[in-house]
Amino acid sequence: MYLSFCLFIKIRFSFWKAAAILPGHLYYNFVCQFEFKKPVVCGKVCMRTYSTNNPSDKAKLDFLKKGMLLNYQHHWIVDNMPVTWCYDVEDGQKFCNPGFPIGCFVTEAGRSKDACIVNSNFNEKDAFYIFNHVDITIYYHIVEHEQLGARLVAAKIEPKSYENPNDDKPDCSGGPKFLKNKHTGEFKITYTYSVNFAEDKKIRWASRWDYILESMPHTNIQWFSIMNSLVIVLFLSGMVAMIMLRTLHKDIARYNQMDSVEDAQEEFGWKLVHGDVFRPPKKGMLLSVFLGSGTQIFIMTFVTLFFACLGFLSPANRGALMTCAVVLWVLLGTPAGYVAARLYKSFGGEKWKTNVLLTAFLCPGVVFADFFVMNLILWGEGSSAAMPFGTLVAILALWFCISVPLTFIGAYFGFKKTGIEYPVRTNQIPRQIPEQSFYTKPFPGIIMGGILPFGCIFIQLFFILNSIWSHQMYYMFGFLFLVFIILVITCSEATILLCYFHLCAEDYHWQWRSFLTSGFTAVYFLVYAIHYFFSKLQITGLASIILYYGYTMIMVLIFFLFTGTIGFFACFWFVTKIYSVVKVD
Repeated sequence: MYLSFCLFIKIRFSFWKAAAILPGHLYYNFVCQFEFKKPVVCGKVCMRTYSTNNPSDKAKLDFLKKGMLLNYQHHWIVDNMPVTWCYDVEDGQKFCNPGFPIGCFVTEAGRSKDACIVNSNFNEKDAFYIFNHVDITIYYHIVEHEQLGARLVAAKIEPKSYENPNDDKPDCSGGPKFLKNKHTGEFKITYTYSVNFAEDKKIRWASRWDYILESMPHTNIQWFSIMNSLVIVLFLSGMVAMIMLRTLHKDIARYNQMDSVEDAQEEFGWKLVHGDVFRPPKKGMLLSVFLGSGTQIFIMTFVTLFFACLGFLSPANRGALMTCAVVLWVLLGTPAGYVAARLYKSFGGEKWKTNVLLTAFLCPGVVFADFFVMNLILWGEGSSAAMPFGTLVAILALWFCISVPLTFIGAYFGFKKTGIEYPVRTNQIPRQIPEQSFYTKPFPGIIMGGILPFGCIFIQLFFILNSIWSHQMYYMFGFLFLVFIILVITCSEATILLCYFHLCAEDYHWQWRSFLTSGFTAVYFLVYAIHYFFSKLQITGLASIILYYGYTMIMVLIFFLFTGTIGFFACFWFVTKIYSVVKVD
């Protein structure tokens, strides 16, 4: 276990409110060792004395009051299991929180905040109640025919507050321990704990996480999200099928039946831009780099979620999900380099050295720079969520020693292969694009293209943000993988639909537009994150705000590359397919 009561002033807490706490990665051993089946009754941990006349003590006492006011949380772990605080909620259900508060506050008006609601004895106005005692219950079951003896299946805690008339020999009695908001002089706090062991024959070791996960009633909402997303997918699939089976089929049949050039000149629409549809886009270098990084992120996400669905990345393995994602990203440098090089060569680019260097360093460099700045802020604030310097060096070593060489290898094979063969030739002189209506102009189309994909994920996004910023358990990877598949289909179909409309309007600049159309979903992601910040979180302090938006920008950039890549390759397949079945003289 970690976070001794005595040291919690000195310990490097994450300085977030409980609803916005960053998950700490550094764990500390508890000063008291538990012995199996040896209960402890009101064991003393230590005593702390603060004096408001001492500037140092006053600062610590103010920090303690701030922590209770913002509902700071302890997070303990025993046998890789979170020590949970279970309490009753509405409809007779029980919620198990993998953390418990250090205290709570009662306002001057007598309004109990946060954990003070659970105890009717907390009735002193304008006072901070300190949870200076915990009752810990360790649940186990005996393992028969094995040498292990017993296994821990649950660890629950109940925070309490005692005045303890005798601080030297506490007996866990007296009224609740509180600190007046305007207290002056000396203030003593004695920290105690009790441990009890209980045998539970019903809970098996393999399912010991179930009581935590089942207390989070999100399943019905998740199914609603899935059904909502499926309705959107069916709608888009019907639209795309109508275009592919009716409109395009009739257009292709009519065009292929033409016998004279005069007949072709009378036609209009997507057929007239066949000589320009595969013209290299502007800023082809940047587009190819984005697509290479997006391919790397797409494969990494797919494999990570697939492993998570199989149970290899369960919450019991702390940090396994992030570790798997980082390792996969490092090992997938070859596809990134290959895709970027192959597309850049098909765009007619010749600066292959610049292309491979940008693929290896541009997007990963932006993410690492943002992450490094956020880590510096965490170091400066003394947060337990700060990543140690050695870990940063290890990540840099993985990046430069594995990912970069693999990117160069992939780029070598990408440039070595011949360029992509297009079904139609490109004219030397670009065709003039006619005046576009409002709905076929680039910006309105891009804005509309991101609405439907975001509609498929916004409910799932709420739970993901809760797991990141509210320190909740996220375990429904089956739902997440299904939403991932739905998102891929929705981005593809929405982008294909808009691409067809633009081609019919004789606008052949589809490459960047297809990337930005589905990539604009990330902008809605950013808007939702801003809404989540103001509606769900209560973050105070400039550093905390910078951290929230800094990490959010990393997620937005990754999501932008991911969705943009899906849209581009969907349109690439669509454009190649429709022009390959048209006879062009």
